[in-house]
Amino acid sequence: MSIMSDVPPVTRALVIANVVVFGLQQLFSVPMLLNFALWPFGPAQSMSLGHGASALIQFEPWQLFTYAFLHGDVWHLVFNMLALWSVGTPIERLLGARAYTFYYFVCVLGAAFTQLLIVAYFGHDFVPTLGASGGVFGVLVAFGMIYPHAKLMMPFLPIPVSAWLFVILYGSYELLSGVLKIQPGVAHFAHLGGMLAGIVLILYWRGQLPIKPKRILMR
Repeated sequence: MSIMSDVPPVTRALVIANVVVFGLQQLFSVPMLLNFALWPFGPAQSMSLGHGASALIQFEPWQLFTYAFLHGDVWHLVFNMLALWSVGTPIERLLGARAYTFYYFVCVLGAAFTQLLIVAYFGHDFVPTLGASGGVFGVLVAFGMIYPHAKLMMPFLPIPVSAWLFVILYGSYELLSGVLKIQPGVAHFAHLGGMLAGIVLILYWRGQLPIKPKRILMR
């Protein structure tokens, strides 16, 4: 039996879609990046393509979603998909396919808007953002809030910790890294935006915000 056969349908579809798109990136790297990565707000800018060729690139609305299916390299893809598979599987089984899909893409949007705002007010380089990390970090938050006492392994450190602590430590690391500009090529604030969007949506579904849902969807 295939490992993927035990993965619920939306998580499985997301993993497959990300792998397929990464394959397309290997064939059509430049046009995929120019059209589907998340570019900063503002007027179009010219980018040299080499050999005297150039292209105009700018933010487009569809990039708010498409950027989450592109990855910088194979390890970027592998780490994101392993994380999505491991924590997304139990969350999808709990929420159901429709709510899980909605939740994932709300986190993707939260990460995108956070990154766009950070770049607009604090960034200087006209560079793209890409990767499923915003959605993955949102799913990780859901796992930590719903299964707080489940054990997760810290990255690069074989120590299992409770999921709630894992999320707090990882979120703190992302905040510190963003503020201190550690790993400047990583969109740390986009990760935090995905986490924040996930927290707000779960609290809303639980009826723990001033604006109440029509019915309580989660306990």
